[in-house]
Amino acid sequence: MNKIKALFCVIIPIALAFLFNTKIGQNPPLLKFLNPFMGFWQNAENNHFIFNHKVKIKGAFDKIEIVFDDRMIPHIFAQNDHDLYLAQGYVTAMHRLWQMDFQTRFAAGRISEVVGEKAIEVDRYQRRMGMVYGAENSLKGMMADSKSKEMILAYTDGINAYIKTLSKANYPLEYKLLDFKPENWTPIKCALLLKQMSAVLAMGSDEFYMTNILKKFGPEVTKDLFPDYPFREDPIIPVGTKWDFTPLPTPKTPESFTAALTGDVKTKQKIEGIGSNNWALSGSKTASGFPILANDPHLDLTLPSIWYQIQLHAPGINTYGVSLPGAPGIIIGFNQKIAWGVTNVAADVLDFYQIKFKDSSHNEYWYNNKWNKTTRRLETIRIRGSKTEIDTVYYTHHGPVVYFQKPKYGRADNVPVGDALRWIAHEKSNELMTFYQLNRGSNYNDYRKALTYYTAPAQNFVFASVDNDISITPNGKFPLKWKDQGKFILDGTDPAYDWQGWIPAAQNPTVKNPPRGFVSSANQSSTDKTYPYYINWEFSPYERGKRINDRLAAMNKATMDSIRLMQTDNYSIMAQNLIPAIVPLLNNESLNATQKEALGYVSKWNKRYDAEEIAASVFEIWTKRLSFNIWNDEFVVKGIPMRYPSRDRTVEMILKEPNSKWYDNVNTNQKESLADLVNEAFKYSCDSLERRFGPINKDWRWSNVKQTNVPHLAKIPGLGSKVLQIGGAKSTINAISETNGPSWRMVIELGKTPKGHGVYPGGQSGNPGSKFYDNMVDTWANGQLYDLFYMKSADDRSGKIISRLKISK
Repeated sequence: MNKIKALFCVIIPIALAFLFNTKIGQNPPLLKFLNPFMGFWQNAENNHFIFNHKVKIKGAFDKIEIVFDDRMIPHIFAQNDHDLYLAQGYVTAMHRLWQMDFQTRFAAGRISEVVGEKAIEVDRYQRRMGMVYGAENSLKGMMADSKSKEMILAYTDGINAYIKTLSKANYPLEYKLLDFKPENWTPIKCALLLKQMSAVLAMGSDEFYMTNILKKFGPEVTKDLFPDYPFREDPIIPVGTKWDFTPLPTPKTPESFTAALTGDVKTKQKIEGIGSNNWALSGSKTASGFPILANDPHLDLTLPSIWYQIQLHAPGINTYGVSLPGAPGIIIGFNQKIAWGVTNVAADVLDFYQIKFKDSSHNEYWYNNKWNKTTRRLETIRIRGSKTEIDTVYYTHHGPVVYFQKPKYGRADNVPVGDALRWIAHEKSNELMTFYQLNRGSNYNDYRKALTYYTAPAQNFVFASVDNDISITPNGKFPLKWKDQGKFILDGTDPAYDWQGWIPAAQNPTVKNPPRGFVSSANQSSTDKTYPYYINWEFSPYERGKRINDRLAAMNKATMDSIRLMQTDNYSIMAQNLIPAIVPLLNNESLNATQKEALGYVSKWNKRYDAEEIAASVFEIWTKRLSFNIWNDEFVVKGIPMRYPSRDRTVEMILKEPNSKWYDNVNTNQKESLADLVNEAFKYSCDSLERRFGPINKDWRWSNVKQTNVPHLAKIPGLGSKVLQIGGAKSTINAISETNGPSWRMVIELGKTPKGHGVYPGGQSGNPGSKFYDNMVDTWANGQLYDLFYMKSADDRSGKIISRLKISK
């Protein structure tokens, strides 16, 4: 008996120790996590973020001084380029190591290594889309240039120097929650981060919808409902701009083009919201006489922020702005002479090709009247707590054949089975050199030279200089295509469907110092119809760009504050266009008391999506339901994935085609009119709000319906922001939805000394236990900007410095 008791005394503690030191399901190992010396308690303090001390880094060429201001933004002062990027890597890792690690693991399809089998479909998708393949090609381009090679290697060394300083006790919190540890950084991770940004901004693909629509409705209906140029547009390059080049001949459209077909696949429609605004005002329209440049890229909002603020100072460079944690240099920012910013072009640089295979081995495919060999790429996926999986991906000359059977991963619903992916992100490229040049640029010629290095994701680069030049260029490496090539799935057997070369970089659409005194973009069409090349057939709706251009055209003696207020403008051009057309169609006698009260709010509405506006909530749900009523009966068919016509085409039909056949619901016996649909949608809007919030009260306000918040990057509960009671909508300049919006707001006043202002919805630190984790969220939500401390030297006293770090070799 005593032996049994003794055995229990040994076995039970061992079993409990094993249990509490093992990750079970979503839960971290409890003993490790609660350990007062190494667990999460260590992350509650800021002691390894706020310091004044010295470190020695192997590989540093000279002394480096880093000063941190009162928002924990680092200002790096180095004696050479190598040390500048070494220090950038070190401080970025110091604040954002887990974020950098997680984002690049996600891009590489390596999440299963951390969380186990539940992430296997995510990892397969990333590998099969060719993310690592594309990153490898990009890295070749970066390493072929001595400058970008130096940037990447120094940045990598800086990250690894910081990782070496870590003990288990001061691992970032998420490592403890997910129970894994940092690994050494490698140059391929920098390339992976840039590939992931290309994937985010590719904005999905509509070829599958469009091919099914063409098959079901024929070319005439397709052309009518999905036109190649919108009903209303205010393009980025002003209408009438002359093209001062001789264009290359456009490839001939194949005769079989309209016969393209698709398989029976479920697809995912592009979601409006991945957008941005930027603009630059000439000095002729500002109070100072110098240009003002503004940028607010709209992306998914996360904590930690997608951006990291930093200043880089070394011989030949003094630049301030935001970087992507994991990539050297500054992406959006300014220096003594110039400022620049970006928005997404939405160029058609991702196409799917139907492939005809010889047999089920997939070793050969038919192309150009002969059988051609595929190549195989073996993707090794390590899975925590399970056996390693080898996934074989077959490549044609177009690119990877992403799936041979219907995927189980929701984000892959837009990938057709058996089709090869041709994507600009698979090309050899070196985007880093664009930012290397812009960071050091001093005039318009430097800006134009910098853009020649840029491949993807295509961006509208806005520019302003102290010389009073302003410019904007929808820029990237654009395939030379025939018109509408990529609007539908392409024939992978016929060389006529291949990309036929590239639009020369110098012939990308651009404008410098237009007579109107400003340039701007909001993801709308790049040009009017006179531009000789095809970039895409559909861009973001025109309303944001129209509102921006209207306001800038009327602006004189502009100041930073007038531009800041414009960035948070909630006025809706869509409401301005639609309300006069649909309110008169309402049958007041058929409305109940709540609906009549709601109509009263809409009738008096100032058409602003301000936080407290009840009418904004009613209008938003009303118009979404109206679009559903018009299109859902014919454009949602089981087994035949399609999409609705655009918002622009829908508005055009409501305003100009009162008797369109599309208003009739083919699933009912009676014939519906536009008025019928408008009335049903209005009642639906009011009823849904009443079910959710009760009779009309303050809970109907727009901010409460929208529920904007900033979630944690890995969606870990409790590490995101509170719900923010703020306005804005996708159709307004202040384009904020639930978790998507202005990820960085910036206004730069150029002059003898540039003045920068900016904010993002987060903080510098990635540590949820730090006061610098989310300290900027409320300022962002209130539409305010911080003054950016642009230092001339490490001893500059014009800003509040709270700590210093000195690095020596």
